[in-house]
Amino acid sequence: MKRCMLLLMLFIATAISAQTITGFPANNTAAQIQTEQKFDAALNAQHIGSTIKQLSSVPHNLGSKGSKAVADSILNRFKSYGFDAHLEKYTVLFPTPKTRLLEMTAPTTYKALLKEPALKEDATSGLADQLPPYNAWSADGDVTAPLVFVNYGLPSDYEKLAEIGIDVKGKIVIAKYGRSWRGIKPKVAQEHGAVGCIIYSDPGDDGYASGDVYPKGAFKNEYGVQRGSVMDMPVYPGDPLTPGIGADSAAIRIKKEDAINLLKIPVLPISYHDAKPLLESLEGQVVPAGWQGGLPFTYHIGDDKTKVHLKLEFNWDMVPCYDVVATIKGSTFPDEWVLRGNHHDAWVYGAGDPISGQAAMLEEAKAIGELLKTGWKPKRTIVYCAWDGEEPALLGSTEFAEAHAKELQQKAVIYINSDGNGRGFLGAGGSHALLPLMDEISKTVIDPQTKVSVFERWKANRASNASSIQAKEKALNTTKLELSALGSGSDYSPFLQHLGLPVLDLGFGGEDPGGEYHSTYDSYDDYRRFKDPTFEYGVALAQVAGRAVLRMADAAVLPFDFTNLYSTANGYASELMNSTNDMRDATVIENELLNKNIYKLAADPTKTYIQPKPKDEVPYLDFSPLQNALAAFKKSTDSLSSLLKKNEVSTADKNLNLTLAHAEQQLLFADGLPRRNWYKHSLYAPGFYTGYGVKTLPGIREAIEQRNWKEAQQEINLTAQAIDRLAAYLTKVF
Repeated sequence: MKRCMLLLMLFIATAISAQTITGFPANNTAAQIQTEQKFDAALNAQHIGSTIKQLSSVPHNLGSKGSKAVADSILNRFKSYGFDAHLEKYTVLFPTPKTRLLEMTAPTTYKALLKEPALKEDATSGLADQLPPYNAWSADGDVTAPLVFVNYGLPSDYEKLAEIGIDVKGKIVIAKYGRSWRGIKPKVAQEHGAVGCIIYSDPGDDGYASGDVYPKGAFKNEYGVQRGSVMDMPVYPGDPLTPGIGADSAAIRIKKEDAINLLKIPVLPISYHDAKPLLESLEGQVVPAGWQGGLPFTYHIGDDKTKVHLKLEFNWDMVPCYDVVATIKGSTFPDEWVLRGNHHDAWVYGAGDPISGQAAMLEEAKAIGELLKTGWKPKRTIVYCAWDGEEPALLGSTEFAEAHAKELQQKAVIYINSDGNGRGFLGAGGSHALLPLMDEISKTVIDPQTKVSVFERWKANRASNASSIQAKEKALNTTKLELSALGSGSDYSPFLQHLGLPVLDLGFGGEDPGGEYHSTYDSYDDYRRFKDPTFEYGVALAQVAGRAVLRMADAAVLPFDFTNLYSTANGYASELMNSTNDMRDATVIENELLNKNIYKLAADPTKTYIQPKPKDEVPYLDFSPLQNALAAFKKSTDSLSSLLKKNEVSTADKNLNLTLAHAEQQLLFADGLPRRNWYKHSLYAPGFYTGYGVKTLPGIREAIEQRNWKEAQQEINLTAQAIDRLAAYLTKVF
């Protein structure tokens, strides 16, 4: 027995010594792995489950007494784990409903319920103090007008309506949730002259067409409603009255009517129970192909006979926003900060969004507290943040980023984010220079269900769901994790797109579908039944994010590899050049079809068809400045990578790590001037118009999509300048 134990110990020691961790010298790798093993041992799935149950037991939206109670509970937890923790308070604008009325006035009458009933199977669904279903940042309004069905309310849907002679000016539109961020639906409706917007969850997308509805199954029942923000966050998120500055007591605020990210029309979300009588009453043309939803009747566009009355009033209150900030000071580099965050506010109970991620993050903090008891101390300062006000407008994180912008840009080396979490596959996005870090971590964390690494499970999912044989073969031969480009929608946004800091966004999911999102049924009872019943994926998230925190805190040289950033940016540029060429060819063919009246001849003469005007030809844009900048960037990244691998750069140079961590800040400015808005970042931006996907090289892409060729060329030049500046910045390292 003793011989077997000795052999086992020798095997484990040999295995540990054989591992390498980017940024750690060989003689320190074993110690780091042992630290991570101790960290893992302190994680407990059932404790995560109990945290989810406790923090989601009461409604806790921004500004509520429940939100303050949750913030205090989190604060006390951090303090008990050994962190130096405090509440950081901001005062922000937050509208809540005062009047909500939706009624059909013709050809018949119907008054919408606008209510999610309590369920005996869901213990919290009937509690008091719930925010009712509404869209935050809708305008106040009292309008009566004909109703028009606009499918998902995307720009392409309005193009289709124009082809069949439908104009929404002066109308109220009704759109399905899905295919884009919800805020794009009223924004585009407003741009087309609509006086109101209704958004509903269609059962064909989010209901019984997907599976059994709640409480029997996970999917949205007929009364479920998705709450959510409709602020125009591409302009700027955060408190609309304090753009660019932290909303503290000394902040100078603009008038609400001067906030350019707020809508001018009323917007209301409803259930498919309330949508059914409205849609069923619509007459006029049958909807175009692909527009039919899941309700049991033929959908029509509307012909002015169905009229609705929409009246909304809001309490535009200034409310407290409580961020919890918990710190462990670094022993060697106290002025280098590793930030980790997850929000704590919810629309109602938020067991899945955000408490599942918050509970995993708190479990990380608890495990780090156990490491502190052993005498371990991080080399860099670790800052854990529980944000308030994420749901309405990324309020807590944005105000924190604005209030501490200068210090964060000087000291922060990374921000690591999570949000909701569930059963399934690892999702990882962020700064592509961090690929080595996340690739190595993904191969050390074991998937709770299959007992292979989360990397192998990610790879298997990718290969099995690839759309072509070539894509399947490529996925099958993949040896490294891939990081997705980040858009917006969570608390990494102000750090990435406003401050230019390296970020990661982490979470599990894919085997936890359902219709609870932003509804009163996002509860502990729903989560424990349908999302992560054993809470083991909370442990998996804590392991992945916790390793990222620990390795960034203790690495001798921070694990940035800018060759990956170059490869990604170069791929984006090639894709954009190819798509521009495709657009040019498509425009030539499309215009020929229009000029020869091909579409008009092919159209059914008994139906309305208005042929669009030919489009301007696509010019040959000059991409050479961008190509030359990328060539210089490749040269600098290759040289830096070679030097780091040969240890020709001193790891004792305290400026090296901050130089690496702050490199991407060079992408935020062009000719010394800030980009026009947060999402003109040279590499990442949210795909608000194109769906849940992400626009890359967004300044260029957006101008091309809008066929603004002068601006497109300017954006190419500005992006080239930013990449040139990044190349020069990295060159100074060696």
